[in-house]
Order: sequence, then structure tokens, then C-alpha cells
Amino acid sequence: MIIGVPKEIKNNENRVALTPSGAFELIKRGHSVFIQSTAGEGSGFQDKHYKDVGAKILKTIEAVYKKAEMIMKVKEPIKSEYKLIRKDQLVFTYFHFASYKPLTMAMIKSKSVCLAYETVEMPDRTLPLLIPMSEVAGRMAIQQGAKYLEKPVKGRGVLLGGVPGVPPGKVLILGGGVVGTQAAKMAAGLGAQVTILDIDLNRLRQLADIMPANVTTLYSSEFTIRRLIKDHDLIVGAVLIPGAKAPNLITREMLSEMSDGTVLVDVAVDQGGCIETCKPTTHAKPTYIIDDIVHYCVANMPGAVPYTSTMALTNATLPYAIELANKGWQKACTDNIPLKKGLNVVKGKVVYKGVADAFDLKYEDVEQFL
Repeated sequence: MIIGVPKEIKNNENRVALTPSGAFELIKRGHSVFIQSTAGEGSGFQDKHYKDVGAKILKTIEAVYKKAEMIMKVKEPIKSEYKLIRKDQLVFTYFHFASYKPLTMAMIKSKSVCLAYETVEMPDRTLPLLIPMSEVAGRMAIQQGAKYLEKPVKGRGVLLGGVPGVPPGKVLILGGGVVGTQAAKMAAGLGAQVTILDIDLNRLRQLADIMPANVTTLYSSEFTIRRLIKDHDLIVGAVLIPGAKAPNLITREMLSEMSDGTVLVDVAVDQGGCIETCKPTTHAKPTYIIDDIVHYCVANMPGAVPYTSTMALTNATLPYAIELANKGWQKACTDNIPLKKGLNVVKGKVVYKGVADAFDLKYEDVEQFL
């Protein structure tokens, strides 16, 4: 198979979909890998590193899309890329369709095969291609939240870990999944007082067993959220419904109950966000303020630490990429049920229910294409 890796063009997106090591693994199995020139530079990989393992370098993004049977990306295609995607071309990337209708409609129009990292799902409901980036984003949520709590950037002026004689900051985490767990670990490690909310009692039991003493678990309800937001300094939105839009757990009117300078970090923003006032921001302009509440809503948080993120992403995606290249997408998705769940839009039809429901589109059974 011919695999193409274009350079990411979203604002400050420095990750690349494939490391030289990943390219080598595909090439040694008889596949061709074409990398857009400088695609890996942001992650610390030069064109020479790809050439050394047998990959070919193409100068333009247009050339990569034209050549490839399978496109491997990190972030969803943006408007300038829509016209480059061909009928029957396999695009393997994070799509997050349910949060953005224009992308969904453009991919339907392209009649391509869209396989989304974020909906590949194991029998135990875990999301193997989302986990590594969720781990990065969860840890970064605290790193960034701590920074924006500083007074010069309009935060409350709170040091999360406190100092002797002064209480630590309070961190509220909405959701006890991968993002929430990693955020709690980081916040607890800094010495903050951490509260995790979730509606899954089994998950709360697990977290209560593994978390240090400065982490409290509580069952999530609107009443509990309203009570806690009044005195928490940093609030992290970490709610995920695979392939569907995140629910709004914090509304606009709730902002008035928070202290001025409270920081909101909505990691779910690329799935529509779980905080009503959150809208996607970029690394170039990561925050905005509403009612004296600081909002950090960068939709590609792991892009700020591209070396770590690219390595972690390739570790997770490469086995699936190899299977797709070796077998073709139809046989690979027939043989591998978790991979089949990654199919969202196929040849103009929506085959993932969460996406169809988000925009009231017709849902088609994916089996007709396999």
C-alpha cells in the first residue's frame, strides 16, 4: 500500500502522524511511505531521518494526497485539505466529527473512507488510540491550569501546592476516565487538594483505591457541581462520550457562582466541550475571559509537546496502520472488530451512530461495505 503523511497545518500543531521508526516498520513489510517535506521537524524528526529508513520525501501537501492510498494524520483535515481528499481514499486520523458539521459534510461529499482514531474501541470499552493523547492532555491540563492561575494572566493568584502555613489550591475534575485520572495524578503530585466527579461508581471505587490521600472521589450531580465550583480554583472538563458530543455540565449562568480568576480547562473541547462557555482556542491564543473566569480551551493540547506526543501516538497507531496496509481497510476491519468501530464515514455514508445522531443524518450499517 502507498501511505502518505502530510504536514499538519492546524495552528501550532507540531506533531506528525508517523515517526521514522514507524515508517521503517511499514517499509520493511513492502509498503511505500511518502512524507511531506518538513512534516516531522516540529517533533524533532528531519527529512533525512525518514530518507534513511527508505521513505520518500514530497515537497507539497498536494503531492502527498495525490500519491497516497492511505493518509495518516494527527488532526482532522481543515478546509484547505477537503478538496485534496479523493473518492475511496482511506484517511486515518483523529476526526471528532460530532463536534463539527462542515467537516462531516465535506467528508461525506468526498466519498472517502474515514477511520477515526478516537472511536477505535476495545471490547472493554477502552479507546486504545485516544488513550495516549488523553494521557498527555490530562497531564497538560494541570500544567497549563497552574500557569493560568497566576495573577499576571488574570488568574486567582493561587499556587496549587500551597506552602507551609497556606492551604493548597483546589482542583475539581469532571470525569474519572483517562484524562481525569492523569489530571488528578499531576494535581495531587503538586500538592493540590483534588476532587474527581464521575457517575460510574465502579470507576470511583478504583480511583479511591489508587489515588493518594489528597484526592477525593464524589458521585457527580448538578447539585454537587454547583456546590464545588464556588471554592475550587481550577476546574478541568474531562468528560468523553465516544464519537458523540460531550454534555454541558457547567452552564453560562454557573460562572457567576465561581470566584474571579477561576481557571476552566476543557479537555473535551474537540468533542464540543462539557463547559457551555468553552469554544476551541489555539496555542497562539489559548485563553479568553468571560465574567472574570479564565477559559483555556486549546483543541490540540498535546501539540504543544510534540516529541512526546508523536512518539506516544505512533506507538498506539502503528499496529493498526500495519494491519490496514497489509490487508486493505475492508479485510482489516472485518478481521479486527475494534478497528471496524473506527469507521465513521464510508463512501458518502455515515456509519457511526454518534455522528449521525449529532447532526440528524441517516445512519447506515457499516457491514454493507465490508
